[in-house]
Amino acid sequence: MHSAKEKLKDMGSEAKYKMKVSSIATQEKKEKATARNWQERNMADERAKAMKAQAKADLHQEKADHRAVSAAHHAGLHHVPLAGHHHHHAHAGTAAPATNAYSGAYPPAGNYY
Repeated sequence: MHSAKEKLKDMGSEAKYKMKVSSIATQEKKEKATARNWQERNMADERAKAMKAQAKADLHQEKADHRAVSAAHHAGLHHVPLAGHHHHHAHAGTAAPATNAYSGAYPPAGNYY
């Protein structure tokens, strides 16, 4: 499952990709309109295909980068403690009693829907 930040970043990357493809299509139409022969039209078509393929590759790379940043974040690789170890110990008598009540945060273990 992807985080909300990843989804937002992906949406931004998708929008940028769509803008690139639109720009490439416009450029291709201009080149085909000004082409003097069929070879120039074919070259414009091939150039547009290559540029669209590169834009798609860039999109996938950006999405992979989003996943890598998120994975590093969740793995704690970017976190550097400021000073020493900070352990949080519960004091005697303050812990809540253990219950088997389902909190709703995660599906109960062992039950598949």
